[in-house]
Amino acid sequence: MGGRLRAVTIKEFRQIGRDRRTLLILLFVPAFILWLYGYALNFDIRDVRLVVEDNDRSTASREVVSAFVNSGYFELVGEVAGTGDLVAMLDRGEARAALVVPPRFGRDTAEGRATSLQMIINGDNANTATTVLGYGLSLISAISARAELQARLGSPSGPLLTVEPRIWYNPELRSALFLVPGLIAYIAMLTAVVSTALSIVREKEAGTMEQVRMSPIGTLSFVLGKTVPYFVISLFSSTTIVGLAMLMFDMPMRGSWLVLLFAVSLFLVGALASGLLISTIADTQQVAFQLALLTSYLPTLMLSGFIFPISSMPPFLQAVTRIVPARYFLTALRGIVLKGVGMAAFWQDLVALGVYAAVVLALASLRLRRQWA
Repeated sequence: MGGRLRAVTIKEFRQIGRDRRTLLILLFVPAFILWLYGYALNFDIRDVRLVVEDNDRSTASREVVSAFVNSGYFELVGEVAGTGDLVAMLDRGEARAALVVPPRFGRDTAEGRATSLQMIINGDNANTATTVLGYGLSLISAISARAELQARLGSPSGPLLTVEPRIWYNPELRSALFLVPGLIAYIAMLTAVVSTALSIVREKEAGTMEQVRMSPIGTLSFVLGKTVPYFVISLFSSTTIVGLAMLMFDMPMRGSWLVLLFAVSLFLVGALASGLLISTIADTQQVAFQLALLTSYLPTLMLSGFIFPISSMPPFLQAVTRIVPARYFLTALRGIVLKGVGMAAFWQDLVALGVYAAVVLALASLRLRRQWA
């Protein structure tokens, strides 16, 4: 078996060397996708254009406006004297949010009476509006708590109780540290599935598959020989992507490189097995490519927790995500690079990746054996 496996592996490496498109997909396209999506996908919202209608003109109202501007989230683009001018700026897109301070705001807060601030947000982009609303509510809550304590204690110097938040693993709340691990899983899954699916289908279209079937090469030797070259290239590509992510996006590496390589290897074996399974179903490269995109692109993007949290999905979709390998890989990857934890923290996810790879590889081998029978 060793000689047959070596022969198939050497043949596949030579085929990859002659096929420049495959090398481009495996080596250069992943780096380009990481660069493009890493900079294009960004959930951090800064410098929100803010217009203010201050109907009080007191020290307290100016402190509120200063709190918004100094937070780093809002940029003051103008102050208006009436609601008409405020609405006009929102309509023209000159401002995305507006803050309205009512009359007697300073006196009411000083005397401990209930008062309110009005915040108007342009909701044409729901995600952005939700984030901006969260910023505003957080600032207003902090201002309200301070005013309440000052009124209750009669202390003009500030509140006696303060909050010192600490955010672990991503203290700056950079969306890149959330998105980049997902991009690594997305790129690795897509390239591995597509490249392997096309390799066997290419044999079918070229007519060499019949020659392979007539040769003494067994199914297992053929499957492993087809998988090993793409595994080596995909592993090299994946580690290169991790290095580029650290270089371009300052992604930390707090865990063990050996554990990371082990997790990536398990994930790649499952992805390559998926490509082999697709190649036993499709008869043309076009169909194989479409099936590869359908089974790798959409589940990894939508159902792995890459962008949308799994806990927010309906129960049915949460159950579906259990057969998406990227779900388990993302948990392990974020645990390694962001938290620096060991395998004991995510061993169940590694087991799930191993089971997925074994089952899909067995199905691919079984289908090939039946087709060769």
